[in-house]
Amino acid sequence: MSLYVLADLHLCLGDSSKTMNIFNGWDNYQEKIDENWRKIVKDEDTVVIPGDISWGMSLEEAAKDFHYINSLPGKKIIIKGNHDYWWTTMKKMSDFLKAENCSTINILHNNHYKYGEYGICGTRGWVNMPGETQDEKVLKREVQRLEASIKSALSENLKPIVFLHYPPIFANNFNYDMLEVLYRYNISDCYYGHIHGRSAHELCVTNTYDDINFHLISGDYLQFVPEKVL
Repeated sequence: MSLYVLADLHLCLGDSSKTMNIFNGWDNYQEKIDENWRKIVKDEDTVVIPGDISWGMSLEEAAKDFHYINSLPGKKIIIKGNHDYWWTTMKKMSDFLKAENCSTINILHNNHYKYGEYGICGTRGWVNMPGETQDEKVLKREVQRLEASIKSALSENLKPIVFLHYPPIFANNFNYDMLEVLYRYNISDCYYGHIHGRSAHELCVTNTYDDINFHLISGDYLQFVPEKVL
């Protein structure tokens, strides 16, 4: 039994016009995801998918992508990304997945999932990069969600591992609000996606910084190979 992570699937089985194949490093990415996932992940494993999962604009438009994810080996834990426009309330998403018989997909939203002695925690996060719009209300809400997720794990005496969509640090830009939560709860490992392209990857923190091990796990950075966490 192993724990893996892979962000930014950007699936578009319901609308092939939204494929990422046009971008450098994304050629045949959906085929690569399928091949690598099935080669590595077993039914007893768990895979965290931290955002940008489907290009569907609604749950109905994303249904083919959910069914595909459900067909892949392992249990999946999904987190919202900035392009997950289908994301709605926890109840609506849970009811939809149940109605669609997508029983291997679980939603991480103000909660945690137990994995041995660890608690899988996380949220989308918020931007700290040039050219992206800031919103103090959204940032405050994301900070609260991250803290709620971590607290829920700690309430069961689990060691939290944090998964975010947005990076808390990018180049010389620091999201101090999100980092403060990581520091306060002594988080040792933080996994994040969102960043695409070789030049942008080079600006990411992918090592230990202030006693936190940061891991970039966006799809193209990992070459669409799920990365083992535990």
